[in-house]
Amino acid sequence: MKKVNIVTLPGDGIGPEVTKVAVDVMKAACLQNGVEVSVTEHPFGGVCYEQHGVPVTDETIESCKETKIVLLGAVGGPKWDNLSADKRPEAALLKLRKELGVFANLRPINVYPVLADASTLKKEVIEGTDILIVRELTGGVYFGRPRFTSEENGDPFSVDTMKYSRSEVQRVARVAFEAARLRDKRVCSVDKANVLESSRMWRKSILEIAGEYPDVELSHMLVDNCAMQIIRDPKQFDVMVTGNLFGDILSDAASMLTGSLGMLPSASLGGENGLYEPVHGSAPDIAGQGVANPLAAVASAALLCRYSLHLEEAAQKIEEAIQSVLTNGLRTADLFTEEPGTTLANTKDVAQLLLKIINDTVEA
Repeated sequence: MKKVNIVTLPGDGIGPEVTKVAVDVMKAACLQNGVEVSVTEHPFGGVCYEQHGVPVTDETIESCKETKIVLLGAVGGPKWDNLSADKRPEAALLKLRKELGVFANLRPINVYPVLADASTLKKEVIEGTDILIVRELTGGVYFGRPRFTSEENGDPFSVDTMKYSRSEVQRVARVAFEAARLRDKRVCSVDKANVLESSRMWRKSILEIAGEYPDVELSHMLVDNCAMQIIRDPKQFDVMVTGNLFGDILSDAASMLTGSLGMLPSASLGGENGLYEPVHGSAPDIAGQGVANPLAAVASAALLCRYSLHLEEAAQKIEEAIQSVLTNGLRTADLFTEEPGTTLANTKDVAQLLLKIINDTVEA
């Protein structure tokens, strides 16, 4: 039996609830493939601030860098909104991404057929949607310098800097083109090159990389148009590659195609390091009630199996179990509609059925 170690950072709000389900399911799927997963857990985000006065400790960062594989729950909440920027829970996440060097964030947007009616968009518009958004994660306006607040003639102002280098753009572009080769061989690069100098650098750098992938079709789209096109005709996209800020916004908009943020996983990759997390937030309003949708966290664990553990069979087993849960009609509150064959379920209900399916005690 092969043994692997991972770090879990359950975080705040519903993070611990969904992370526990994800870990249990991942362990079961990996065991069936001859791999035993051991877990080291650290406080992270707001809960870490409460314990240590900082949102992430040096010990936690070092543990993540040593293990190289991290499963994160969620961070943040209104109780920490008034902290200084370096103390807020989100600062821990930005620091972790930077320290791990995970520069490419992969967010699959898949519309499950049984959930096609859960979206606020028409079924015929979203059915069959399968998009992979590749977001640059360690550059752009979130990390650019200078960043400051000052005053001019008695009028306060703030400055954030959007900066991208050729090398930053091209390394994330390669991730997108390689991914496209395994899919429909189409990449859409999203920028704001009609206005922003950094976007003109982005587009020029993408075009240089495209020559290395003559088998992949490249197109360009301005971010405002892209936001509209995602809603108008999402099936036109295969792989989308974009910067940090634009990717953050577009991936959340695209989440509504699936009916809920609670369905979206993500994988952040860089070298041998992998950081896996659901796209949803900490949802403090429902934390501790046992009603959170764990499927995005579970799907993130499937990505962990695929990209870091290289256990494709385990990843597929988990994804098939998610599909089976939905086919069985179990719906947490964020997905539930009163339709024949559907049942309002809590987190524990979903977890139990997932494990039964993984262990082959329920027919998928």
